[in-house]
Amino acid sequence: MLKRFTTGLLLTGVIGTAAAVDVETLAKETREATQPLLGKVVGTLRETLATNPADKTVDVCREKLPGMVKETREKTGWNIRRVSLKTRNAERGTPDEYEAKVLADFDRRAAAGEKGATMESAEIVQTAEGPVFRYMKALPVQEICMTCHGDPANLAPDLVERLKTLYPADKATGYQLGQIRGALTVKRPLPN
Repeated sequence: MLKRFTTGLLLTGVIGTAAAVDVETLAKETREATQPLLGKVVGTLRETLATNPADKTVDVCREKLPGMVKETREKTGWNIRRVSLKTRNAERGTPDEYEAKVLADFDRRAAAGEKGATMESAEIVQTAEGPVFRYMKALPVQEICMTCHGDPANLAPDLVERLKTLYPADKATGYQLGQIRGALTVKRPLPN
């Protein structure tokens, strides 16, 4: 059963209406648990950029954000991380096959004019370990993101040097406003 809602949420139920309702409930719970994390990240970036040079914003995503994600992971018990098709930190941000498929779909939808801020994907997936709830929330490029992820020719020279030093294989620049930078991804094991 496949439903597309006006919010841009893609829900896939396993079998019948009851499963679709369960997916919807799981999506709502997951959204409510992770939404504060996203707001906290943007707020911290804005605060940092207001009082520091651009190269200091790298510290937020490199040092503070993993701690924020870890805190939410510990609070919920879920596997939570950020992924992107154009990684800055390939060790942490490379999507698995499922995530890459959803990210490609987010990119396609954004290119067709859908607003990235409303894009989500929620699905129950069968794995060797049993059923897992997969949730992804698109992270569209906002004005503040352009500081570190925009056109490389427009980035502050100190920032460019810092990125080269910290991330020699960086692929996470060249974005435009509204494009999908990546996604917050959540895996929740479900009872068999």
